[in-house]
Amino acid sequence: MEHSLLLNALVYLTAAVLAVPVAKRLGLGAVLGYLLAGIAIGPWGLRLISEVDDILHFAEFGVVLLLFMIGLELEPKRLWSLRRPIFGWGGAQVLGVAGALAGAALLCGVDWKVALIGALGLSLSSTAIALATLEERHLKSTPTGSAAFSILLFQDIAAIPMIAIVPVLGVAAVEGSGKGWLGALRVAAVLLGLIVGGRYLLRPVLRTIAKTGMREIFTAFALLLVISIALLMQWVGMSMALGAFMAGVLLADSEYRHALETDLEPFKGLLLGLFFIAVGMSVDFGVFGARPGLILALVAGLLAIKVAVLYGLAKLFAVPRSQQALFAFVLSQGGEFAFVVFGAAETARVFTADVAALLVVVVALSMVATPLLLLAHDRLLAPRWRDARQGPADIIETQEDHVIIAGFGRFGQIVGRLLRANQIALTVLDHDPEQIELLRKFGIKVFYGDATRVDLLHAAGAANARALVVAVDSIEDSLALVDAVRREFPGLKIMARARNVTHLYDLMDRGVSVIERETFEAALQLGQSVLRHLGYGAFRARQAAQKFKAHNIQSLHAVYPYYKDQEQYISMARQSRDELDEMFARDLQVLEDEKNAAWHEADGHP
Repeated sequence: MEHSLLLNALVYLTAAVLAVPVAKRLGLGAVLGYLLAGIAIGPWGLRLISEVDDILHFAEFGVVLLLFMIGLELEPKRLWSLRRPIFGWGGAQVLGVAGALAGAALLCGVDWKVALIGALGLSLSSTAIALATLEERHLKSTPTGSAAFSILLFQDIAAIPMIAIVPVLGVAAVEGSGKGWLGALRVAAVLLGLIVGGRYLLRPVLRTIAKTGMREIFTAFALLLVISIALLMQWVGMSMALGAFMAGVLLADSEYRHALETDLEPFKGLLLGLFFIAVGMSVDFGVFGARPGLILALVAGLLAIKVAVLYGLAKLFAVPRSQQALFAFVLSQGGEFAFVVFGAAETARVFTADVAALLVVVVALSMVATPLLLLAHDRLLAPRWRDARQGPADIIETQEDHVIIAGFGRFGQIVGRLLRANQIALTVLDHDPEQIELLRKFGIKVFYGDATRVDLLHAAGAANARALVVAVDSIEDSLALVDAVRREFPGLKIMARARNVTHLYDLMDRGVSVIERETFEAALQLGQSVLRHLGYGAFRARQAAQKFKAHNIQSLHAVYPYYKDQEQYISMARQSRDELDEMFARDLQVLEDEKNAAWHEADGHP
């Protein structure tokens, strides 16, 4: 059909636009939204799309772009520092999971070759789902994210020898031993060329293209670069994503790193979404319908074994206790490379067509199940950790005449340092063990515990404190803490940080009178500096900023009684904005009158 490409694009975009916002609103996450959209429009849903394999291969480029951009964030020195986690933790994960799966398969009477290849393929996790989940939850730079990324990177490396050993075990053996050496030399030559080219050739080329001043050409070259490297790595039989990652690492300390990230980010997001949609479409419900009990048992067994092994390994991988279950769930599904491994196994006749189709459906359904596991974690396990964090709270040395600071992030630290510099006794509560350990090294008295717990507040001496500073990051925890203090310590003065206007009003509802909006004063100061730069005198710039501040505070209090009535709230907000416009118009008129008076005096007029 002449316009089939545009029609397919229309279907994909419509499915994504409809499904993902609904899934996000229901708390299911974007990944599950894409997967469900794929199931809905695929061969076993509305049958709007039929060329599933072609779309899946094209959409895999989204994973390639994802790895390239992750590589841009890792300088070679930092990557080298991760060599032990990558090979140590990654190797332990693959061997541990593959060993457990192979053992379970052998106990069920499966042939050892099928058990070995199946276990190796199923030990791999989905790079796209895991990294997208970590990014969505802002966990990439945490110990959990670092451990997961190290394992995923090792899996991409390990997939190559896995695919290589399949023909050795199969009936279709490799033709001629000389090709093995030739292939190894070809891989080595490509890797060497990639390193040398990335270090010495790419930067001058990027510099030349940047000098043209044409943004679209720079974007075109960025895409050309990633596509070329991906195809080159595929030609030598290596992982396209791994090659793109290496290219990104080589450009990580380049002055064009941020420009590349900015240009490729939209393509990465769209193609990753398309990849998840394609995975949803690839679920063969015909195979599932033939043996639903067996497939569900295999999916449940796969997830149970991987979660159990990963949870045990998480204890050795420096993953915080509160995130060990999350870590196991994030990596519990089968991965994209499993499709490649099982395809090679079918070609080499290690697997029959039925076994390969069965395992492909198991992998696809495990991908669909992962967001559901994460949802169960958020609803069932995470609240328990919020109630009893990572263990018993520290024993606090009760102080007299002190100030309690709940939350010692960037905001709380500034308050604490100011008070400490003025000899004010502090009791600081925080629930981040790494942050606490770091601060204690600097001689700051910080104690571990969840400030919303009443027993901890008693132990902290809240009954004798001069004031409580609420500086926790979570709005929900902030309000819960204020409620607890209002109930247990009604005489304690509360001074709180507000994250936004809604948070401000919620605090006002609870009777908190001293509230600082965390970005307001800094933004006001910056605006005042801009006025000075534009030629305003120091007094006039400060006067304008203070007048705006006074009006803003006045309008907040004026709107406050109506903020729960949306129509009235919008009406009052518009009225406040109009008043501000009128006030500045009057200021401009006064300034114009003053200028005219000065000119009249200069001309000798009275």
